[in-house]
Amino acid sequence: MKRDSRNGIYEKLGKLINRETIAYVVAGVLTTAVNFISYEGLYRLGLTNLRANALAWIIAVSFAYIVNKRNVFLSRSASAKDEALKVIKFFGARLVTLGIEQLGMYIFIERLGFYRLLVKASMAVIVIVLNYAFSKLYIFNKNKE
Repeated sequence: MKRDSRNGIYEKLGKLINRETIAYVVAGVLTTAVNFISYEGLYRLGLTNLRANALAWIIAVSFAYIVNKRNVFLSRSASAKDEALKVIKFFGARLVTLGIEQLGMYIFIERLGFYRLLVKASMAVIVIVLNYAFSKLYIFNKNKE
């Protein structure tokens, strides 16, 4: 009986952990590094917390689009129009998660006084999960390509 339940667990893990999810984790780590390095550099240059975060977001999302399209979801565009639609969807979905991140940073840093890098890291986890869901189901959906 235990052997069957273990096989079921391994089977479920095998479906969850595959080339795409591993590539997404690597891309997510790299994108998060780009975001954090950009944010910290812009913050040290004198930008406010939220402005530094917004500009770091633009840099990181531009990087993420290329990496996700080419290396994670192996997406191809049939035409320039198809590519433009994917870019718009990608940035639109990322705008939603930016809003969530900005709100979280505002509440926890500006209002409640939490340590900014701890909040930034915590929000990054939430954003990564949401971004994967948007990318997988809405932007680079192979069934719609």
